[in-house]
Amino acid sequence: MINILVVEDDVKLNHITCTYLANSGYAAKGCLNPQEAYDLMYTNRYSLIISDIMMPKIDGFEFAETVRGLDKDIPILFMSARDDLAAKQKGFRLGIDDYMVKPIDLDELILRVTALLRRANIATEQKLVLGSLTMDAAALTAMIDDVEIPVTVREFNVLYKLLSYPNQAFSRAQLMDEFWGMESQTSLRAVDIYITKIRTKFASCTDFKIMTVHGIGYKAVLA
Repeated sequence: MINILVVEDDVKLNHITCTYLANSGYAAKGCLNPQEAYDLMYTNRYSLIISDIMMPKIDGFEFAETVRGLDKDIPILFMSARDDLAAKQKGFRLGIDDYMVKPIDLDELILRVTALLRRANIATEQKLVLGSLTMDAAALTAMIDDVEIPVTVREFNVLYKLLSYPNQAFSRAQLMDEFWGMESQTSLRAVDIYITKIRTKFASCTDFKIMTVHGIGYKAVLA
């Protein structure tokens, strides 16, 4: 069971959020302030934290900064009435992973929680498993039904990136900056060539498709 900690001083919203998470298959524990959260974290292990910002005594920013100092990997999702850019910028600078503005859509919350947990698992295990496909970042291997697909390091990294963030579009420039680095003479067309190679090599895998986002770049869509 995946344990999620909900830090929210609105008792009703806290209860509703925990109940919805529980109905979605998660073990959710609610607390009304960061001090209670610290006590719970001392004796329990959590896979994700959902936190409000505007709380008395210790606000969400201070709480997130403390948590991130103790655990650099645990996903933190802010759920706040603050919709200003300054609050979002501060939160992400402190190390949060996602931000939702109240009133929240609980179905969307579940989608975001699922995505955050998936990325956290990929980062921790250094493995991405998607149906018949297994990608091992430590060994730089890609397997379809236990048959290894020969890939270059760059092909592996591009595909691993896209599949780690399904449905998120990445521009050619973003992919170029991350995986080609200082090779400034390389044209953005190189990204298209690599995508074509990846599509060809993984054509037998029906668990995902790499879609072209016209005018932007590419995204992975899960089947």
